[in-house]
Amino acid sequence: MDDSHIVVVGAGLAGLVTARHLAADGADVTVIERRDDVGGRVRTRTRDGFTLDRGFQVLFTGYPAVRRELDLDALNLRPFTPGATICRPSRRSVLSDPLRALTSLFDSIRNPEVTTSDKVRTLALRQDVSTRTEAEIFASPDQSIRSYLRDWGFSEDYIDHFVAPFYGGITLDRTLSSSKRVFEYTFKMLSAGTTAVPAAGMQAIPEQLADSARDDGVTIRLGERVDGLQSDESGAIVTTGRESLEADAVVVATDPKEAHRLTGVESIPTDAHGCVTQYYTLPSGRGLDAGKRIMLNAATADPNTVAPLSTVAPEYAPADKALLSATFLGDAAQDEPEDELFEKTRRTLEAWYPDRYFDDLELVHTDYISFAQFAQPPGIHDSLPGHRDAPGRTYLAGDYTAWSSIQGAMRSGREAANAVRMDLSK
Repeated sequence: MDDSHIVVVGAGLAGLVTARHLAADGADVTVIERRDDVGGRVRTRTRDGFTLDRGFQVLFTGYPAVRRELDLDALNLRPFTPGATICRPSRRSVLSDPLRALTSLFDSIRNPEVTTSDKVRTLALRQDVSTRTEAEIFASPDQSIRSYLRDWGFSEDYIDHFVAPFYGGITLDRTLSSSKRVFEYTFKMLSAGTTAVPAAGMQAIPEQLADSARDDGVTIRLGERVDGLQSDESGAIVTTGRESLEADAVVVATDPKEAHRLTGVESIPTDAHGCVTQYYTLPSGRGLDAGKRIMLNAATADPNTVAPLSTVAPEYAPADKALLSATFLGDAAQDEPEDELFEKTRRTLEAWYPDRYFDDLELVHTDYISFAQFAQPPGIHDSLPGHRDAPGRTYLAGDYTAWSSIQGAMRSGREAANAVRMDLSK
C-alpha cells in the first residue's frame, strides 16, 4: 500500500472510515466532499444556542463498528433511559427494559398497553436474537416485521401501540413492512449497549472520524464536487470542477443516488424513506415529564415520536429553555407546511397532557428530509451491491452495501478499505 494514491469520494461515515484505514496502511489518501463539512447524513447545526441534529438521530453504542471505530468516552455521550413512554389522549404509561432499568420495573409491570404474554415473548425474543451474529441475522430467511411479530404470537395491540411507533422511528416505516432482519439486529443492539447522543450533537461522530483520519495523513477537501470518474484495471481518474486526479483506486462513498450517478451500478438502492423533524422550545421548568425516554404516539402517526432532547442532553439548549423534537413519517409530511405540522404536535401534546396548555411551545426549526435512509423491504439485503461491483479500480463504500444504519456505514468503510488493500497488494 505504500505510495498508492487513493481518492475517496464522500466524507460521510463510510468514506471517513475507509480513508483512515487506508492511510493507516501507508496509502496517500485524498477525500473529496461536495459539502462544506463532513458527516454526510449525520450533521448538526447550532441556532440561537440550540443544538439541532439533521433529523432525530441517535447512536447505538452496542454496534460493533461503533465500538471499534470511535472513542466513545471522548464523545461525552448523553444516554436515553431504556424503554419508552407510550402516549395516547389522557394517558401516558412507561414501558422499560426490566433487566436494565430496575427503577421502572413496577411501572412496566402495571403498563396497561402491554399484556403479560407480550412481555414474556419480548424477553424470549431478546434471548433468541442475542445468540446470533449480525451476519447470521442478515443471512436468515426474511419477512416483514409485522408478519414476523405475528408469527411470534405478539398481540396486535402491542404491535400497533409500541412496535409501530418505536420501530417506525428506526426504519422510518410505521407500517412495519420493512425487513425483519433490521428489527432483529437493532433489537439485539438495544440490549447490548445504550442509546445516546454526543453532548455536542451527532456531527461530533464524523468530526472525530475526520480528526483521526487527518492524524493518519488523510487530506480532506471540502466544498468540491466530483463531476465524473473513469476507471479500469490500471487505476482511475477523478474529475472535479478544479482538476483531474489520477489515482491507483477510487472509493465512492457518497449517498446512494450520487453513487449510482458516478458508477452506474444498477443494484445500488435509490428508493428512500424520508421524514420531517421539527424542533421546539419551552421555557425551562415547563418541559415534559417523560424523563429521558422517547415518547411514542400510540394513537396516530402525527407526530410518530416526541423526544425530550435537552432533558437527555442539557447541552442541546440554553439554560432557560427546554428543547423537544417531533418526527413525522410518510410522504404526506414532506408536503405539509411547517406551521401545520407544528399545530399537530401542539394539539397532540395537549391531548397527552389534558391538564395543561402548550401556548408557550415555539417552533425552532424544521428539517424536511426526503432521503433519510434507503428503503429496506424484505429480501433487499440479498441484492445489495458488493464493494467491488463498480468497474475497474472503483470500489463502493456506504450503508447501501450492508444495511441502512451507522453500523452498516462504518462496517462498509472498513470492508471497502480491506478490498482495496487486497487488490493493490496483488
